[in-house]
Amino acid sequence: MVSWEQLERACAVCGRCGLGRTRTHVVIGDGARESRVMLVGEGPGEQEDLQGRAFVGPAGQLLDRMLACIGLDRGQVYIANIVKCRPPHNRDPLPEEQAACLPYLRAQVRLIRPQIIVCLGRIAAQAIIRPDFRITRERGQWVERKGYWLTATYHPSALLRDPSKKRAAYEDLKSLRAKIGELGLEVPPGARNC
Repeated sequence: MVSWEQLERACAVCGRCGLGRTRTHVVIGDGARESRVMLVGEGPGEQEDLQGRAFVGPAGQLLDRMLACIGLDRGQVYIANIVKCRPPHNRDPLPEEQAACLPYLRAQVRLIRPQIIVCLGRIAAQAIIRPDFRITRERGQWVERKGYWLTATYHPSALLRDPSKKRAAYEDLKSLRAKIGELGLEVPPGARNC
């Protein structure tokens, strides 16, 4: 198994796809590396690329508020993305870009050993849960695979574009909180601030 330092070095010099040539910073992840809960989005946006941290732009600020509504904060979970470099103009990461980065995500999962993985959006769900995953029909459903509990909800950027989906996403996050309790995970409650 690789260490965090080895993973960070490998990502810093990665040339597996073209995204590394246009990035400002590689964005490996953010949060508690010992957390039993991992959230995975599709890729860094502009602010993430500039700061080198996952989910710090408008979508990340919304994610922080959503987590707060179920008594969590980013210091209690680990947040990553399928690809570690920003796709130009925030376009969806191409299949070959995702394939190039998935070994890094798998290494993160092995290092963190989460019991719950929440896919944020269609692209993450299709890469992690199933290639034909339909976010509008299957979000909020739980699947157990190889000792991991997997689910998906809308990506926070989708909620910024279409606020009518926020209620459904909130229900998905309440389901996450319930699953944390059901599994008896050590994720202490944070302050509720909705």
